[in-house]
Amino acid sequence: MHFSPTRLTIPLALAALGAVALTGCGTDSDEAAADGTLQVAAAFYPLEFVASRVGGDRVEVTTLTGPGTEPHDVELTVAQTALVGEADLVLYQDSMQPIVGDAVEQAADGATLEVEEVVDFIPFAEEHDHSEDEHSDEDHSDEDHSDEDHSDEDHSDEEEGHDHEHGDEDPHFWLDPARMATLAEAVASELGDIDPDHAEEYDANAAALVEELDELDAAFTEGLADCERDVVVVSHDAFGYLGDRYGLDIHGIAGLSPDAEPGPADIAELQELIDAEGVTTVFSETLVSPATAETLAQDVGVGTDVLDPLEGLTDETADEDYLSIMRSNLASLQEANGCQ
Repeated sequence: MHFSPTRLTIPLALAALGAVALTGCGTDSDEAAADGTLQVAAAFYPLEFVASRVGGDRVEVTTLTGPGTEPHDVELTVAQTALVGEADLVLYQDSMQPIVGDAVEQAADGATLEVEEVVDFIPFAEEHDHSEDEHSDEDHSDEDHSDEDHSDEDHSDEEEGHDHEHGDEDPHFWLDPARMATLAEAVASELGDIDPDHAEEYDANAAALVEELDELDAAFTEGLADCERDVVVVSHDAFGYLGDRYGLDIHGIAGLSPDAEPGPADIAELQELIDAEGVTTVFSETLVSPATAETLAQDVGVGTDVLDPLEGLTDETADEDYLSIMRSNLASLQEANGCQ
């Protein structure tokens, strides 16, 4: 039986922290502090990627969501809760993993950075309205990653059929490279405050990452500009930011939770959509079972492929990173949608 993480588990973990201290589980942290490296606890992979790139050799980054684990389902161990308490910086996202937010609130003794404090999130209604061609001539300069071009769009209020377990905003911001650039700059600022002697190094690392993210953004904009279709059918609603930024019409088989089961009416609607729009591919994803996506594809006679939501690495993607996986996603989308 699957048990979702709850806020009740945190006090139990905190009660055991004394035992962790007595067993010497803080040794790695003590050694890192002695040689001048900062300890950073990152809640899940995209945050780990940014912290590692911006911090460079001056930080030791530990993720709270191990490889192959769906971040929605993470449960913190006593040692991980202790890490949250000892880290120089905790990078987390409460809407994605409220259990980590609770650990931060109750245990964190160092600096903390909650992603939603620095990144502009999109309500669900916005990400499904692509009536305006707001992406055709966007300027993705290094100096502006505030995403203000999305703030005044006129979007429908219809939100039928979504699983709103995260609230009214989509937590999967990292599928927009510009928002990842915003986070990189914020992490550099935070690390610089903690370690002012090396602030320029953090800023330089962030600038280098931002440049790569701008190149990735430009590749998506150009690569998806001339396609036979813009409809994309995926396992669950994790790709809203990708759709919003590049004008894709994303349809999730499940809701926001990858464990959600679509009803017969949902499946029938998707079958009609695939037929009407000439969709060639139903995308499954990493970390969750492809069974539902494969069944839908088989029922309508189309192919399948993988679109990685980058919620975490797997054994197959262990040697890759955010940038390479995003480029693989772009290639898959181009092939599926007949892009020139």
